[in-house]
Amino acid sequence: MAEQSTMLALGTAAPAFRLPDPSGKFVSLDDFPGAAAYLVVFMCNHCPYVKHVQAQFTRMAAEYQARGVAVIGINSNDAENFPDDSPEKMAEEIKAAGYTFPYLYDESQEIAKAYRAACTPDFFLFEQNRRLAYRGQFDDSRPKNGLPVTGADLRAALDTVLVGGALPPNQKPSVGCSIKWKRQSAVKIAN
Repeated sequence: MAEQSTMLALGTAAPAFRLPDPSGKFVSLDDFPGAAAYLVVFMCNHCPYVKHVQAQFTRMAAEYQARGVAVIGINSNDAENFPDDSPEKMAEEIKAAGYTFPYLYDESQEIAKAYRAACTPDFFLFEQNRRLAYRGQFDDSRPKNGLPVTGADLRAALDTVLVGGALPPNQKPSVGCSIKWKRQSAVKIAN
């Protein structure tokens, strides 16, 4: 069943993070000084919604990186119960998809919680001052709805942010697979 983005409040400061890529190299937003904007995407390897936009998103990410946008992918899925989302599989996905951006692993899931990420893909676009300008869908295309994958919504948001324009507050939420949260172990209280 599809999950929608929680639509974090516009103007929210980008939550800080320092997460490893599959090789163990840690990356944070501070590693992109002077970025024109910051695009943080919660994604994973196996989600059909991510797979649906993957080729177009990969091209778009490279295009906007060349224009000064810092693009960061984050996988927060529970790899123990969803081994296709393990760091080892992420390394394979980076090569197969041709990602030009860091793809990081949020093992604790604390970063997904800080961003209030709910689905994959879930897009968060921050202005140069790291204030949230857009959180919403890639475009109107979904697996099996027959609409072409264009990235129109995210592309329009990126273009507006790069020229210092203001985005409308009514933004369509991203839709995708729910983040695969870790099960909280039941705590038994002794009497």
